[in-house]
Amino acid sequence: MVKGFENFIKKFYLVIIFIFLYMPIAALIIFSFNDSKTMGKWSGFTFKWYVELFNNDTILKALFYTIVIAVISSLVATVIGTLAAIGINKMKGPKKALLLNINYLPVLNPDIVTGIALMSLFIFIRPITKLDFGFTTMLLAHITFNIPYVILAVLPKLRQLPENIEEAALDLGATPSYTLRKIILPQIKPGIFAGMLMAFTMSVDDFVISFFTTGPGVTNLSIEIFAMARRGIKPEINALSTLMFVTVLTLLLIANRKEFTRGDKVEKA
Repeated sequence: MVKGFENFIKKFYLVIIFIFLYMPIAALIIFSFNDSKTMGKWSGFTFKWYVELFNNDTILKALFYTIVIAVISSLVATVIGTLAAIGINKMKGPKKALLLNINYLPVLNPDIVTGIALMSLFIFIRPITKLDFGFTTMLLAHITFNIPYVILAVLPKLRQLPENIEEAALDLGATPSYTLRKIILPQIKPGIFAGMLMAFTMSVDDFVISFFTTGPGVTNLSIEIFAMARRGIKPEINALSTLMFVTVLTLLLIANRKEFTRGDKVEKA
């Protein structure tokens, strides 16, 4: 009796947590179909905000820059972060501890500190590089703050590898590059994928660093929504957020289905 009550409390607590987390998203999705411009009342079901979304050049332009910068920065940060994680993992002693602590700094730093620091750097090197604030500066900033997250995602997978796996491959005649491509990278692939997703999410979500490193004519969704907040959020943003949520949820379900299918094949084998 007591055990059944404890199980009920655990399930009830879990349900309350999920309701607390997803009720705002549910409200967002529901009011994306609301005929009224305000979220204070329900005026009827409509798809007009989705139609107006694809006719709003400002939002679509911000979405374009958001996706392009997120994709490029996550891919570049994944490559650099993975190689850096492999190098850090091979180190020992104080040097390794020092590099890990340095890697933690951008993660623990407030975004406004990182944003101002990068802005100051771009201003300092501007006379030499002739680099104006805009797409390139925002992209470089996103790559910079994404790299530590990739390193932190890949390092645990590297630590799970046997210590002598690389030496064994070299003893069997494999070259260092072949060992990296065919043995190390496949083993740490889940960590690399997790780091890339983390980098992509952080890039799409970022506002403060983007605000300090962007220039005229280049804006992402976070900056655009912040500008809209002064005069009222348009219902098209609800529609856009709904589409983004559904897209991410679909990709997540597809990825998990592939993992479950691969796990079932391994068990049957």
